[in-house]
Amino acid sequence: MNEPRYGLIEAGGTKFVLGVADANGTILDRTRIPTLMPDETIGAMLEWFGARGAYSAIGLATFGPVELDPASPQWGHILKTAKPGWTGADLAGPLQRRFACPVIVDTDVNGAALAETTWGAGKGEQVVLYFTIGTGVGGGAVINGRTLRGKGHPEMGHFRLPRHPDDLNYAGKCPFHGDCVEGLTAGPAIFDRWGKTLSDLPPDHPAHDIISWYIAQLVVSMQAIFEPGKLILGGGVMATPGLIDRVREKAVKLGGGYFRSDASTMISAPGLGDNAGLMGAFALAQSAAPE
Repeated sequence: MNEPRYGLIEAGGTKFVLGVADANGTILDRTRIPTLMPDETIGAMLEWFGARGAYSAIGLATFGPVELDPASPQWGHILKTAKPGWTGADLAGPLQRRFACPVIVDTDVNGAALAETTWGAGKGEQVVLYFTIGTGVGGGAVINGRTLRGKGHPEMGHFRLPRHPDDLNYAGKCPFHGDCVEGLTAGPAIFDRWGKTLSDLPPDHPAHDIISWYIAQLVVSMQAIFEPGKLILGGGVMATPGLIDRVREKAVKLGGGYFRSDASTMISAPGLGDNAGLMGAFALAQSAAPE
C-alpha cells in the first residue's frame, strides 16, 4: 500500500456510518448501515471494509459505554447498555483480526469533539465540549487537544438535572437513572410524553420550552465545571428549528452573568455538520497509524 488509507467508523445506536479516507482526510467512500443485532451489524461492517482494500489504521468512534483501556480484556467491547443485545459486543476485535492494522477506539462524542476542535467550530479553543442529543444523549470533551478519559469515559448524558416545574410528573426514560439528561431530553423521552418528535410539535407547544430549559441547565452546569470555549450541540433533537436559540437565551439567563464564557456565543451547532463523527474517526485513525 503506497498511500495511507484509513477506515472510519461512527457507530451509533441507530446507524453505523462507515468511510474510507486518504491522508488528507478526504472521504473517498462512505455508506450507512442500520444498527441491528451485533452479529449482523458487525458482519456488514467487515464486508463493506473488506471490499475496499487494506488500511493503515482504523478509527472507531462508537456509542457507549465502551471499554477504552487497551490493557483490559474487554477493550473495544460495549459495556452495560440499554440497547438490547449489545452489552458485551466486541467491536474492535473483529476489525483488528480481519485487517491486521491499528484500531483506536473512543466514544462517538469524544471523536466528534476532537474533530470539531481540530477542524470545526471549536478550532483554537483549549476546552471544547460536544453533546449529541438524539436517540440518546452523550457528551465528550477535548482539553488541550486530548479527549477526556478517566476510569472510563465521560457519561455526561447521565448527569442529573433539576426538574422543570411543568414536567414534575414524568419519571424519565433512562432505564438506569430515570430522569437524567438522557431520560428527559432524548428523542424517546420526548415521544414518550407527547407522542411526536420535537420537530413535529407546533412551535408554541410547551415541550419546546421544557426541553430547551433542560438543555440550558446542562449547559450552565458544564460552564461551572469546565468553562469551555465552545459547547457544541448536535443530534436529531437539536435539528428542531429554533431549539438552539431557545437554549442560548435560557442559558444566558440561568448563568446570571457569572461565567467567563458567554453562552450566547459559546453554544454552537457542529461546524462540520454531518461529517463531525467521521472526521473524529479520521483523527483517531490518523493518530494510530505507524510513522
